[in-house]
Amino acid sequence: MEGAGSSRPSSPVGAFTDWSLAFWTLCSVVVPVLITLWCSFQRSRRQVLRQDIFRKSKHDWQYTDLFGQPTYCCVCAQHILQGAFCDCCGLRVDEGCLKKADRRFFCKEIVLRSESGPGSCMLHHWIRGNVPLCSYCLVCKQQCGTQPKLCDYRCIWCQHTVHDECMQNYLKSEECTFGEFRNLIIPPYYLSNVSKIRKDKKPDYGKLMSSCGKHWIPVIILANTRSGNNLGENLLGEFKIILNPVQVFDLKKIAPAKALQLCTLLPCNSVRVLVCGGDGTVGWVLDAIDEMKIKGQERYIPQVAILPLGTGNDLSNTLGWGAGYAGEIPVEQILRNVMEADGIKLDRWKVQVTNKGYYNLRKPKVFTMNNYFSVGPDALMALNFHAHREKTPSLFSSRIINKAVYFFYGTKDCLVQECKDLNKKVELELDGERISLPNLEGIIVLNIGYWGGGCRLWEGMGDEPYPLARHDDGLLEVVGVYGSFHCAQIQVKLANPVRLGQAHTVRLILKSSKMPMQVDGEPWAQGPCTVTITHKTHALMLYHSSEQSDDDASSVSEQEHMREQTDEDI
Repeated sequence: MEGAGSSRPSSPVGAFTDWSLAFWTLCSVVVPVLITLWCSFQRSRRQVLRQDIFRKSKHDWQYTDLFGQPTYCCVCAQHILQGAFCDCCGLRVDEGCLKKADRRFFCKEIVLRSESGPGSCMLHHWIRGNVPLCSYCLVCKQQCGTQPKLCDYRCIWCQHTVHDECMQNYLKSEECTFGEFRNLIIPPYYLSNVSKIRKDKKPDYGKLMSSCGKHWIPVIILANTRSGNNLGENLLGEFKIILNPVQVFDLKKIAPAKALQLCTLLPCNSVRVLVCGGDGTVGWVLDAIDEMKIKGQERYIPQVAILPLGTGNDLSNTLGWGAGYAGEIPVEQILRNVMEADGIKLDRWKVQVTNKGYYNLRKPKVFTMNNYFSVGPDALMALNFHAHREKTPSLFSSRIINKAVYFFYGTKDCLVQECKDLNKKVELELDGERISLPNLEGIIVLNIGYWGGGCRLWEGMGDEPYPLARHDDGLLEVVGVYGSFHCAQIQVKLANPVRLGQAHTVRLILKSSKMPMQVDGEPWAQGPCTVTITHKTHALMLYHSSEQSDDDASSVSEQEHMREQTDEDI
C-alpha cells in the first residue's frame, strides 16, 4: 500500500505552478526582445521615410539627435530636442512636422525663376523663429529672440532680424540688400540673367556686374570635409546660411576642377576662392587652376585664400592665415578677412624624379611643389606616418594625435639614425654649381618661410645675417640638417640649419641605396635617381597681413637689423 501511494501523480496545483513559472519566465525573455525588435523596425521605418523626404526635398535637410541651443519647431511652434534642420536656410522642424515643413516653406533660391531684367532686385525671405543669439531688430534696434518660444523673424539672405511686433507690411515687401556680405554673394538674379545671355556666341558677363555693385568680389568655398576634426561639414552649413549655396562645394562630392568652372560664369579677375583644408587640399585646388590655364581660361583665374584645417598648415601660416583653425573664429569674421586680404604671388615648382639605369623605360615622376622638397629624417617621419595612417585611418582624425605620431617617429629616428651619411650618398648642384656637403642626414629645399608645422627653418635662431627668403622671388632656399634631434633644436630656436644656398634650379643626384623623399608631405621611398627642381608657374594667392605673428615680426626686424649692420661694415 505504501508503494502504491508513493507512485501517485503530482497534484494539479503543483503542475499549474510549474507551468505558470515557465510561462512568465518565457515572457520576461521574449517580450523585451519583441519590444526591441518592434522599436528597431519603427526606427528603421522612420529613417527610410525621413531619407525619402530628404532625397525629394529642395531643402538641404540634416538630422540631429540633439540641438545645441533652445530650438522651436517652425511648424508646430513646440520646443524640440531633436529633429531636422536645413543647412541652407536654417529652418528647424520636429521629425513629425518634416513633411508639412517641406511643403509649406521654400528654401533659398539658387537661381531666380521669375522673369526679370539685368537691373533685378530681391525681396526679403523671412523665416520665423530660432534667430541667432545676440541679434538685434532692424527696426527698433532691440535684442531679438529673448522669449522662450517661436518668435521674431530672420531674412535668410541678409541675416537681418525683426521683432514680431515690428514686422510691418511695408517691411515684408522691402528690397533685400544681402547685408554685410553683399559683395561676396552671388545673387540668384545674376545667375538668372547669365542663363539668358549665354545664348550669345560671346557672352560678356561684365555687363551684369553693375547690378551687383562696383565692389563685387564673389567668393567660392571649397571645403575638404575629411580635413580637421570634422569641422569641414560644420563649415559647409555655416557658409551656405550666409552665402548662396551654389557658391559652396564639398570636395568629397565634387572635384575642384569642376567646381571652379563657376568662375567662367563670373566677371574676369573678380573671383576669390576660400580653400578649407590642409596644404594638400590647397595643392589640389592649385593644380585644378593650372588646368584652367591649359584650357585657355586664364582671365577667369581666381585668387586663393586658405582656412587651415590640416596638420602642418605651413603654406597657410606663410600667407598669414594661421597655423590651424579649430572653430575659434566665427564664419562671419573669416569672410571679412577674405574681403580685406591682399593679392600676392606664390612660386610653384616642377619636381622631376628620373630613375637611374640603362634599361629604365618608365617615365620620370613629376610633382608640383608649393612648400618644400626633402630627403632625409623629416621625409622618413612622413613616410612612417603615411604608412601607419593607411593601415588605421580612423585613428588620425585629430590634429593633436597626428602631431603626437610625428613626435614618436622623430624620437625613434634620433636613436636609430636611418639616414646617416647622406653626404656620401648624394650630390647637390645649385644653378649648375656643385656644393660640397658636410656630414648631413637630411637636405630640405624650401619655397616658403615655414616648415615642419610652424618652424621658420631658413631663419633658424635669427642671430646670423642671411639673404631674405620670399615665396614669390623665383628662388629656392636649400638647407641641411644633422638629424632628427637637430630638427627639434631648430624648431625651438636652439640651433641654426646648415644654409647651403639659394638657387633658381636645384639638382640632387642619389647615387646609391634607397632613401625616403617627400614633396609637400607626400612621401615615398626612392632608389638611385636624379631629382631636378625648376620653376613652373605662379599662383595668385591672398595674404592676410593682420595675422602676422610675433615670430614673423621679430624675424623681419632681425633680418633688417642684420642687413643694416652688414651695410655699415661694408
